[in-house]
Amino acid sequence: MTSQETAPPRKAPGGGSVSSRLRGIDAARGAALLGMMSTHLMPTFGPSPQWEPTFVGLVFSGRSSALFAVLAGIGLALSTGKQEPRSGADLWAARGGVAMRALVIAVVGLTLGGLDVNVAVILVHYAVLFLCVLPFLGLRLKALCFWALGWVLVSPVLAYLIRPLLEANPPLQLGHNPNSEDLGTPVRLLADLFFTGYYPVFQWISYLLFGLVMGRLALKTIKVQVLLLAGGTVVAVVAKLAGVLAMEAWGGRAALESLPTTRGYPLESMLQVNLTGLEQTGSWWWLATAAPHAGTTLDLLHTGGTAAGAVGLFLLLGTLAERIKVNFLIVLSGPGAMTLSLYSAHVWVVSGFTDKPLPAGWTDEGMYWAQALAAIVIGVLFALLRRRGPLEWVAHTASRVGSYRPAVEG
Repeated sequence: MTSQETAPPRKAPGGGSVSSRLRGIDAARGAALLGMMSTHLMPTFGPSPQWEPTFVGLVFSGRSSALFAVLAGIGLALSTGKQEPRSGADLWAARGGVAMRALVIAVVGLTLGGLDVNVAVILVHYAVLFLCVLPFLGLRLKALCFWALGWVLVSPVLAYLIRPLLEANPPLQLGHNPNSEDLGTPVRLLADLFFTGYYPVFQWISYLLFGLVMGRLALKTIKVQVLLLAGGTVVAVVAKLAGVLAMEAWGGRAALESLPTTRGYPLESMLQVNLTGLEQTGSWWWLATAAPHAGTTLDLLHTGGTAAGAVGLFLLLGTLAERIKVNFLIVLSGPGAMTLSLYSAHVWVVSGFTDKPLPAGWTDEGMYWAQALAAIVIGVLFALLRRRGPLEWVAHTASRVGSYRPAVEG
């Protein structure tokens, strides 16, 4: 959620410094932020008893958060050597910086987790993902591809086998956002973060690996940008089609609807929007879905493919902006460069309206557009001033401390 791209810094007005960056990556991050905010503030299902999926549910649910995670992997690749990964002492220094950045994100996430808010806060999971991919930062492209493919194929099966053991009575599951009090029950906290919670880190490592693979490519070339757009689109479509066929044509949904744990749920709509809340046990058909937040191979491939396509699209738009010398992406790249601050502010604002009526004349849609516009204005302002967001500054400073290596006397 914090930008990771690094390059020789250039001085900003007022004595600060900012880094040269790929505008398309920040723009994609900004789009992910706005998409995620939409799922927090606007309905993803229509009213009962139909529970029809809404536009927001069909388009953004599961995909925006996956894009965040993929972009994290891309950022880590860009900050650890781009196409040529760092090695030796440089690599260990980079890992130290990433670990310190993860610590800052975790602290912010635990703090937000203490708020009374009906939002699944991703930050603690995000920080743990950073730590989990530290061993992969020194791998080259070919090795990363093998790891990414293996992880997306194997991790959902292992999670399916492990999860019932953790969901037994009493379940090793939080049922709320991780907060500082949960540090007192580390086994339950880790079980929730990795397997039983909203963003299961064990499967989500796949997204970081996808991002590392993309970040090791020559992202500034048109060829790679088109490859990401076209290849990601094809993977997303094929994975979703396979999931739909498995559920609707081959009997998967009928088999799942017969389970005691799904009776009373609008499974047809949930398969299109979000499977969170369902106990995905008792049938191997669960592994054949491509539903958002299912954590299956098809879900990871579909949402990873949409993320790759989005990255390719925004990189192409960034290339176009550079060629015509008009930075029209600033409306997304501005907020995209300070998503940790803006996401945290968004969660804090939403907590103020939890279980309370909206102000007179306000609607869910109006609340979303007000917050989205505020995020864009603040992001553009910071971009024009060439300043980091406040939490980005803290994370960047922590990263520099973590990656510091004292000079060796010659």
